[in-house]
Amino acid sequence: MKLINIGYGSMVSASRIVAVVSSDSAPIKRLIQESKDGGQAIDATYGRKTRAVIIMDSGHIILSSLMTETLAGRINENGGDEDDDGEQR
Repeated sequence: MKLINIGYGSMVSASRIVAVVSSDSAPIKRLIQESKDGGQAIDATYGRKTRAVIIMDSGHIILSSLMTETLAGRINENGGDEDDDGEQR
């Protein structure tokens, strides 16, 4: 299992990520509010501005203060072709 640092020591499993989106648009802001109301939001910003929203396969969303490009780079750091043992497929 590959863990991705999403800022300030918080980690998520790369294999469970569905999408990483910017938090600027109105539909994403609605998604954040609905998830907070439903108890499906995890705030990992530590009080800073939300810059990226990570959508997980479980329906949870994770709020991060890192830019979407930074998170995408961390997810793709190893090329994304490795299995759980770190071996190339």
